[in-house]
Amino acid sequence: MGILLKNISTLLTLQGAREKHGRHIVEEDLSISHKQSILIEKDKIAWIGNKLPKEFAKKNHKEFDMKGMTVLPGFVECHTHLIFAGDRAAEFEMRNQGVSYQEIAAKGGGILSTMKHTRGSSLNDLVKQGQKRVNHFISQGVTTVEVKSGYALNLKDELKVLQAVQKLEGARTVATFLGAHALPPEFSTYESYLDFLSEKVLPEVKKKKLARRVDVFIEKGFFPKEASEKYLRRAQELGFDVLIHADQMTLSGGADTAIKLGALSGDHLLQITDKEIKALAKSEVTCVMLPSADLYTRTKYPPAKELIEAGARVALATDFNPGTSPTQDLNLVGLLARLEMKMSLPQVLAAYTVGAAYALNLQNEVGSLEVGKSADLVCTPQDWRTLFYSVGEASEKQVFIRGKKAFDPLK
Repeated sequence: MGILLKNISTLLTLQGAREKHGRHIVEEDLSISHKQSILIEKDKIAWIGNKLPKEFAKKNHKEFDMKGMTVLPGFVECHTHLIFAGDRAAEFEMRNQGVSYQEIAAKGGGILSTMKHTRGSSLNDLVKQGQKRVNHFISQGVTTVEVKSGYALNLKDELKVLQAVQKLEGARTVATFLGAHALPPEFSTYESYLDFLSEKVLPEVKKKKLARRVDVFIEKGFFPKEASEKYLRRAQELGFDVLIHADQMTLSGGADTAIKLGALSGDHLLQITDKEIKALAKSEVTCVMLPSADLYTRTKYPPAKELIEAGARVALATDFNPGTSPTQDLNLVGLLARLEMKMSLPQVLAAYTVGAAYALNLQNEVGSLEVGKSADLVCTPQDWRTLFYSVGEASEKQVFIRGKKAFDPLK
């Protein structure tokens, strides 16, 4: 039995944005129509239109009256560090008083502080905390969540974190191995740690099928460009997709490396210049913008407007983590994108759907509402023009994931 969603007032399929591969987005690319219905069969979209065709009308369908709601694709949260233990509220205060991120890290804080708590937590505790965070994302209309490891930094506990990701329920989850997040105390050089990850950890992650993506933090004071490139090439040899935390605090070559290796995405990109902007626009690398992290770290924002005008594909995400972006608020991210990065509302909507789907290599499954794609939908009583406008509002969204209702504020 299928599901028929009837009486949709306004439907945004974003088919136009998908057909343009998430580039040069304008309002027309939202593919807006009115008085529509959607038929879902076997967790896929089977039909979209005004009048149900005869071949479908003969079947029995469970009907949902959408009562004039606006419907659009489920949001894709393509960059999070969702599995961790502890918090870093004290460090937030330190940064607010002028201590730099690098100085905190050099004193054993930052990522290493979270590492101690995460290593000491059980798998069940990590899953329990992670599930609450996933549920909060779902309530905001997120149907796909990327989750990185990188807060354990050893073989046993990195695998534990990735196992926790597999146990999360509700949303579609995409695991990313970010063992190259910081230098653990067991190693004296970044190069020797990357060799360990290449020789010992990546093969285990591959063997156990715990992730299909590998990320690295290329930054001065963290992982150097040359050694990181060698590491990522090894990951590609093993069959992993690769992506890069790139050019966040300094122009460290992350964007150049992402383009050179054909990475799925370059994330952050605060320090890039016109040279990198032009090169990214000509590439297939998705530029993932994380403005809530820029707000928390009190840095400049990435040149999203310039990237978009040059023809680059842009995505948005929270970068939810305990240190530099301890927020899951999609409205905050979208609002900052509009206010600080001068993105238009259609560009924000496309970045949180089509663009983010490309960042996860899921553009053929999610990100737009089209026949044959996953039935991941957000249904809201709001006019679409009021989205990403007000921070802190209570969610009134109904959320469908793979054709099943995953969240209803009235229940």
